[in-house]
Amino acid sequence: MGIMSTVLGLVGFGWGIGIGLVVGYFLFIYTQPVDVKDPVIRPLSELDSKTLRGLLPEIPHWVKNPDYDRVDWLNKFVRDLWPFLDKAICKIIREQAKPYIDLYGPKFKLESIEFEQLTLGTLPPTFVGMKVYDTQEKEMIMEPSFKFAGNPNIVVAVKAFGMKATVQLVDVQVFATARVTLRPLIETFPCFSKIVVSLMEKPHVDFGLKLLGGDIMAIPGVYRLVQDLIKEQVANMYLWPKTLEINVVDDANAAKRPVGLLNVKVVRAKGLKKKDLIGKSDPYVKLHLGEAHHFAKVTRTVKGNLNPEWNESFKLIVHDPSTQNLELHVYDWEKIGSHETLGMAVVSLKKLNPEENSTEILTLVKNMDSNDPSNNKDRGTLTVELNYKPFKEEEMNDIEEEDEDGAVEKAPEGTPAGGGLLVVVIHEAEDVEGKHHTNPYARVILRGEEKRTKHIKKNRDPKWDQRFEWILDEPPVSDRLHVEVMSKNLGFNYHLKALSQGLLCIDLGVQEPLGYVDINLSDVVNNKRINEKYQLIDSKNGKIQVELQWRPS
Repeated sequence: MGIMSTVLGLVGFGWGIGIGLVVGYFLFIYTQPVDVKDPVIRPLSELDSKTLRGLLPEIPHWVKNPDYDRVDWLNKFVRDLWPFLDKAICKIIREQAKPYIDLYGPKFKLESIEFEQLTLGTLPPTFVGMKVYDTQEKEMIMEPSFKFAGNPNIVVAVKAFGMKATVQLVDVQVFATARVTLRPLIETFPCFSKIVVSLMEKPHVDFGLKLLGGDIMAIPGVYRLVQDLIKEQVANMYLWPKTLEINVVDDANAAKRPVGLLNVKVVRAKGLKKKDLIGKSDPYVKLHLGEAHHFAKVTRTVKGNLNPEWNESFKLIVHDPSTQNLELHVYDWEKIGSHETLGMAVVSLKKLNPEENSTEILTLVKNMDSNDPSNNKDRGTLTVELNYKPFKEEEMNDIEEEDEDGAVEKAPEGTPAGGGLLVVVIHEAEDVEGKHHTNPYARVILRGEEKRTKHIKKNRDPKWDQRFEWILDEPPVSDRLHVEVMSKNLGFNYHLKALSQGLLCIDLGVQEPLGYVDINLSDVVNNKRINEKYQLIDSKNGKIQVELQWRPS
């Protein structure tokens, strides 16, 4: 009986499902929902702009915004030229990627990284509109808005530990609006010397990434992470006012042609915080425009004063007042080691009215990151007087020469008569590498006095941009400056390894020389200023850039 009841139950269950599906099908087909209403049909002329944009999201910019011009001719030009542009762009990608592959491949124990396939596909980008600005300056500014939904075939093969894996980039979509500036306009073909490119907003980038046949971007959370990472990295590098500069004509005078002069008077600071355990700070101010560290100006050092007064004036050459910022860094001078930062301030030149004097009381902060909570800490104030003076065409050549000569000023008060101030700026090194570790810093030795830059961890191309000064009783015409790049192991692993090999390591921070150079100072005494790259001795390919200034009393 138990078996029969089970069989009958299964048969009844099957019949019930079948009958239910048939009845449900007929009810779905032959019944009408009662809550469905016919759509309201209205002519387009009665719809507002917001509704139209919702119905037609792909309206090009030249339709929505009268400032954008229709550029069908440009799309046809790019479409016809695309097969050749594709090859040219891919060649640039290979050339730009090779140094990074050579540098980072061995560090990550990769045997080889190579492009098996590299093409951007057959679909060119489409320009949906272009805006052109008239600035009344010797430049041309365009803002093209473009979309690229291509079918590229980019396959990268990676070999490591005897195994090979391929990564394929597919289904790329890029939507962006860029600003392209051709400047300055010159009288030599192609009539502009530089292309300056920046993004006006964070771009939309979408793509697929296949590894071992599967799409990595389909993994939950990876897509959003990669999207945010790309947008932030691209924004950090190219979002306006940051730019990508491409030199077209190798014309140094045109490339750095100035448009104005900024007069800066560093008046005083108040309420500085001391860094020394004993005594007060010895503050001085270093100022420059944006990234132009090579032409930085420096005030004298005021000994033992947290409310120093300088009242020193400087002239800085302005190349683009719409994007350049005046940076002022207050340091505590140290006889040994690097100078400590007391605070900094930034002034945007676009806020200054030309030809008008402006007195600014600037609040000192730790850095330029507005979200850093440490910037809320009181670090004192810095008072400066500013005046931006645009100048005419005939003044430009004279100003350029004044900038080169004015980069070397007179020695500060108190310098011995017949002597002067020797300024040494260690900018950067290239292609330095140690046998066991590469944490480079530079030692600068003159007349037995040694000064050091900061350490930079795991970097073959370190940038220091650190400044050192010597007050001398007489011109150093017979002296040689010894500059040596060293690497210091900052951890404990190398010490243990050395002990295991039977080496005696007294200092846990084992030093390793990366190369040196001896510079004859008679040249800088005669020329007042030298800024050169020197080949490092006892280094295979290493170089170091050193700037020297001699300021006589």
